[in-house]
Amino acid sequence: MSANLGKRRLIAAVAAVAAVTVLGACTSMGQTGAMSNTQTLTLSGANEVPPVLGSPMSGTATVTINPDRTVSVKVAVTGMTATASHIHEGPAGTIGKVIVPFTKTGDNTFASAEGAKLTEEQYAAYKAGNLYVNVHSAAHPVGEIRSPQLKGG
Repeated sequence: MSANLGKRRLIAAVAAVAAVTVLGACTSMGQTGAMSNTQTLTLSGANEVPPVLGSPMSGTATVTINPDRTVSVKVAVTGMTATASHIHEGPAGTIGKVIVPFTKTGDNTFASAEGAKLTEEQYAAYKAGNLYVNVHSAAHPVGEIRSPQLKGG
């Protein structure tokens, strides 16, 4: 009987750990059960259209897009004097329209506004891989550095 009691306690302990793991995973899920997608992207002149090569400018963008289409973005750049940054809608190799402008929060940092949200059409473009982040400067008003396409998932 002692062996059975030990097995029962072990099974109960494993079940409790499994339940805690499942509940923990659920706390990061949105209302639809889908999880938020956070990506950290490297911005470079080589990704820009047309490419801006041979300069030390670079940057990173941390982008979170939630199942409810809300967006949170933080951008930091070096090697340039940034004037603007935003999410554009457009496939790789094209210049797309601005859909989420960012606010300058420091010398070379930007962030999305609280409550920024994609439309249904923009979210579909995100899912199709047709959004990107870029940063503009006075020297390159169309864009100096750009991220790879956001991967909607």
